[in-house]
Amino acid sequence: MVIPLMKQAADEPGTDEQDGLRCGAVWADGAACAVEARRALQAFLAYVPCTGRTPVPAPLAIDAELVVSELVTNAIRHAPGPCGMILRLWDEGLAITVWDTSAEQPVVKERDGQRFGGHGMHVVHTVSADVAVAPLGAGKQITAYLRTAPDVAPDAAPMSPPDVGTVAVTDANPAA
Repeated sequence: MVIPLMKQAADEPGTDEQDGLRCGAVWADGAACAVEARRALQAFLAYVPCTGRTPVPAPLAIDAELVVSELVTNAIRHAPGPCGMILRLWDEGLAITVWDTSAEQPVVKERDGQRFGGHGMHVVHTVSADVAVAPLGAGKQITAYLRTAPDVAPDAAPMSPPDVGTVAVTDANPAA
């Protein structure tokens, strides 16, 4: 079951001039599903043109779906309890934040064609301009930043993503 974050309707993501367009979802313990997370992302990206913004390019949307799938799947596999996702789109890119209740830091394993699984964080780092991990009181949050203009030169100035803040997790309210 998806619990809308900040009581936002799925078709009315929040907007803020500094942070751009944003929306989020929280899943109760055992209710998270990568397919549902991808659908939430797809709905968010489909809503973007309705706000007068330029549609998100297809390659970025594909990379974003991959990141959402990997991060939510890791939360399901490695963390007990609820988890959530926050999406933020601004002029320079898309920030995908997934939080969970495990304090264990993700490990980026070297590519190994002989190993089954364990490639998710490597993939997330590969398609993202930057990945940040922040501890939470009862877990962690991982934010992947994807550029809206992937053809920016590698030596260009670093992205200036909006501050995604942190998510507070408590027993009474999984996301505040």
